Amino acid sequence: MTMIATTIRQEASAYIAGLYDKSLAITAFLQTRMAWLAIAWLLFAIPLALLRLAFPASPIHSTADALGIVLAYSLVIVAPIAGFVIARGAFGTSQALQQPTFRFMPVVGRWRELSADEARANPVFGPVGFMASLLIGMLLNVVVRTGEFFMAVPAMNHHAPGWGQAMFMVMSVDVVVTSFFYMVAFVMALRAIPMFPRMLAFAWALDIVMQFAIAKQITLAGNIPAMVSEPLLTLLDANITKVLISAAIWLPYLILSQRVNVTYRHRLAA
Repeated sequence: MTMIATTIRQEASAYIAGLYDKSLAITAFLQTRMAWLAIAWLLFAIPLALLRLAFPASPIHSTADALGIVLAYSLVIVAPIAGFVIARGAFGTSQALQQPTFRFMPVVGRWRELSADEARANPVFGPVGFMASLLIGMLLNVVVRTGEFFMAVPAMNHHAPGWGQAMFMVMSVDVVVTSFFYMVAFVMALRAIPMFPRMLAFAWALDIVMQFAIAKQITLAGNIPAMVSEPLLTLLDANITKVLISAAIWLPYLILSQRVNVTYRHRLAA
């Protein structure tokens, strides 16, 4: 039994070490190959936009009829790239690495404050391990939400009824805003910016608020058919549920994890 237990522990340790090595590779790839991911994103999003333009829900007779749709789709496609580029430029200074003077999170347990150099020298510093899963999750969230938008919301212009125009507008704004801020949070996580946990919490809260704002705006438009309103409400409810599940999974980790505290709060469990 002792030999079996030892073997199991060794295999488990080897498996965990393998996962950790993979997380190192993932983080290194994300830090050096984002240009490739941007190209992959364009190859994913542009065909979806062109497909929707080819089969609009309201007629397109002229360039003016297509202009609003093209603008909305362009913003949807550019928003994640803009979020990445702007955040990369904004958080590339030494000032961005400084700890905030006020902490929102309650102090759970006993912690010893570290200097920035001490934190970076600590073996658990860096967005690796489970943090790599969160990085991938934020990227996938942008891809999935954008894909859902193109699949669920047909292209509509000023020829569509009022509720259709409202739905197209608010759903477009939702994807643009949430994609932008999730990518800002992604960059902050990848660059070990101390404000990352707050930015992710802000992105979650904003995401939920946007879903309620969409429901209210479309309700104000009035006369929306039941065959449209029911699937739409299901989609909005699903978006809120996904955010709440993500928060329920990751908030305890973001509060209690030794790696997160060393990397983003520069403190170590006493």
